[in-house]
Amino acid sequence: MSVYLDGVFLMSKAFVPDMKENGWGRVINTTSNSITLPFPDLSHYMASKMGVIGFTRGLANDVASYGITVNAIGPTLTQTPGGEEYVPSEDMFEDVVDLQAVKRRGEPKDLVHSIRFLISEEADFITGQTYMIDGGLSRL
Repeated sequence: MSVYLDGVFLMSKAFVPDMKENGWGRVINTTSNSITLPFPDLSHYMASKMGVIGFTRGLANDVASYGITVNAIGPTLTQTPGGEEYVPSEDMFEDVVDLQAVKRRGEPKDLVHSIRFLISEEADFITGQTYMIDGGLSRL
């Protein structure tokens, strides 16, 4: 909780006041697509990531009048050095791909493209949302 949820709160506490003063800003929080899937032994992680979604929605409401949008992304297991270190086996990546509509591993660029859009002027009417960037695994 202190890393996944408190970290999001503390970062917003640090940066949102300046965004308010500037009358514009973008907050992009990171949750996880695991909130939509019943993986075993992840209840603590899922609870913290659901908290991020609740915080995102609440903060979006609190700061919208200042020209600030607040959204979250929920990536799938992503091909990064940290992701590779976290997973118990290489097979887990392939197991996740098998469940996705898009049959390839998630890559950092997939997240970057989505974040780039959410921080753009074109996304100024989108706030309080959670985007699952997971190759269609969640299919919400």
